[in-house]
Amino acid sequence: MRAVEVLAVSGLVTVQDQGRPGRGRWGVSASGAADRSGLRLANRLVGNPAAAAALELTLGGLSLRAQDRVVVALAGALGPAWLDGRPVTALRPLALAAGSELRVGAPTLGVRTYLALRGGVAVPAVLGSRATDTLSGIGPAPVRAGDVLAVGPEPAGPPVTVDVAAQPHLDLAAPLRIAPGPRADWFEPRALRTLVTRNYRLTADCNRVGVRLEGPVLARREHQELPSEGMVRGAIQVPPSGTPLVFLSDHPVTGGYPVIGVVLPADVDRLAQMRPGQTVRFAACRAHSWGPWYGS
Repeated sequence: MRAVEVLAVSGLVTVQDQGRPGRGRWGVSASGAADRSGLRLANRLVGNPAAAAALELTLGGLSLRAQDRVVVALAGALGPAWLDGRPVTALRPLALAAGSELRVGAPTLGVRTYLALRGGVAVPAVLGSRATDTLSGIGPAPVRAGDVLAVGPEPAGPPVTVDVAAQPHLDLAAPLRIAPGPRADWFEPRALRTLVTRNYRLTADCNRVGVRLEGPVLARREHQELPSEGMVRGAIQVPPSGTPLVFLSDHPVTGGYPVIGVVLPADVDRLAQMRPGQTVRFAACRAHSWGPWYGS
């Protein structure tokens, strides 16, 4: 079986795929890539199925050496990369000969870079997925220098050599669209208006579990205790402080704070590429009914 050797790692590097959905009833989060669009694009460029496992690099980089010929591609967050010392670009397939070394630097735009290998990263699957869940510890351990990662068999389709797509989800200035949450009626009518008309800012308290925001407080009109309820990726939970936090891929399966809204899946991908200090804006998705409590 083909393999690559990891020579150096900076930041958090994990194996990710599309996750293990449908197991929340057993206390298992879906996990998977924080930016699913970036993962799908990296896989498409090397001819992999969309669900193939790849490497997710968070605000860092890595160096690896190919033990056999392998085709790779970079997508998601963009930054410098070098193949055998020569600069190379993302969003295109790159052929590594046996012994070739690829070095990926820290991103200059975005947070999470996806490195897909043609054939996928062939670590053992756990509960049907190769994803690393950083909250529960399910899945493979984070990638370290010295690891040798097996590469799966060649897929049937060829790498993409002409139709190289852009990454529209890296338009990080656009508002994040939200649908009403299950406890939207626990908030004062002005709270949703505040959420979709005022700016918030990402704090440094952000990881694969979720991101905390700072900005205007969202006033509640119901103050009783809330039994733990199921949580989903993109849920906007409001703790007693009144400032929201948004769950990402490794979110807990339940939570006890009311959820005022849910970020649409494609826009969670964009949120996962935003850095601490960046401005976050929300927009009410008009495809969903917000009820009479939400004014104009």
